[in-house]
Amino acid sequence: MKIDRMRVYMTRDKDRPRVVVALDTDDGLTGWGECYNHGPDKALPPLLDYLMGFIQGQDPTRVDFLVNLMVQQCRFPPGALGLAAISAIDHCLWDISAKALGVPVYRLLGGAVRDRVRVYSGVYTAPDPDKARDELDRLNADWGVTAFKLSPWRIDIHAHRWGEVVRTSAEYFRQLRETIRADYDIAFDAHAKIFEPIQAVQLGNALAPYDPMFFEEPLRPENIEVWGDLKKQLVCRLATGESLYSRFEFLRLLNARGADIVQPDICVVGGVTEMRRIAALAEAHYVSVAPHNPMGPLATAVNVHFSAAQQNFLVLEYRLPTGPVYAYGGNDLVAKIDAAKYVADPYLPKDGYLDLRPERPGWGVEMDMEVLARDDYVHWQRRVPKRPDGSYAFA
Repeated sequence: MKIDRMRVYMTRDKDRPRVVVALDTDDGLTGWGECYNHGPDKALPPLLDYLMGFIQGQDPTRVDFLVNLMVQQCRFPPGALGLAAISAIDHCLWDISAKALGVPVYRLLGGAVRDRVRVYSGVYTAPDPDKARDELDRLNADWGVTAFKLSPWRIDIHAHRWGEVVRTSAEYFRQLRETIRADYDIAFDAHAKIFEPIQAVQLGNALAPYDPMFFEEPLRPENIEVWGDLKKQLVCRLATGESLYSRFEFLRLLNARGADIVQPDICVVGGVTEMRRIAALAEAHYVSVAPHNPMGPLATAVNVHFSAAQQNFLVLEYRLPTGPVYAYGGNDLVAKIDAAKYVADPYLPKDGYLDLRPERPGWGVEMDMEVLARDDYVHWQRRVPKRPDGSYAFA
């Protein structure tokens, strides 16, 4: 069995662009993977084509061998775009390897250590505690989800006094805790908008009395050693890692004791191969893994298999489909989704968990070729805020 050709699809997941990759073998197997859309997304197809030149004709089951070959083709450590492309190819190789044996990918990773994978949902549109409660209860009724991530910001952090920003955030969480069900886990993502570490300490410790599941990425990631200083001063769990690229950066973070929870992205770090190494390092430091997963349904499938086989896995980020839930059909949740998906049968939560699919080889999903054949790409870019003085702030 040899790698014969590559197909790259520029598509979308609701309002976000997605780059999906297929590797075909000479005996008819196809493996699927998904890139992280850092932007510029349109730079990925030529980069993928370049990498294909090194792996074409190779045995796709030699996953670690081929991933190392692609990494070593880079004179310097590959960054965002290089690792996003390598990640998708890595996904394809694992998918092919499992399909060749007729087993799910997690069987190749040592087997499942859990029967299902817990998920949490990001909820960023609820303006007051009562409306937030109603939204969380709706998601719980539809999908059984009991873990959620919110923004801590209640007012413009650049236009108001910092003490007032902290006060309103803490007051919101206090009211929320008094309003919602006691079994709901609530995390807060500050989206790296804070510049001064002391301000991150002030905000995290103001939220801490109301039991956040974790306080995520208050600072930019570049100065890793500062994260160690930050964690020492916090009395709640600190999570970070979505902007780190490799086991070497995560090792620095762990050596600095800079996180209670790490959040590597399986579409960023180099795929399943590198993700497992990062998780092993974290486990040796008594740190849990909560994968960053804002991507599409194929990336979720990849994460399910990683999470199923990883002992120190905590919870998986999951973008819930929008639209009402209609019924349970046998053991499968039937939902109306607002837009066509390139995965025909995505993993959908039941009772707040994603069930494994032991009867299905590879990632356990079918791709919708009709959707992928469409010219459905959508441009997206970050909204970078401005401060009152006209300077750009962190986004």
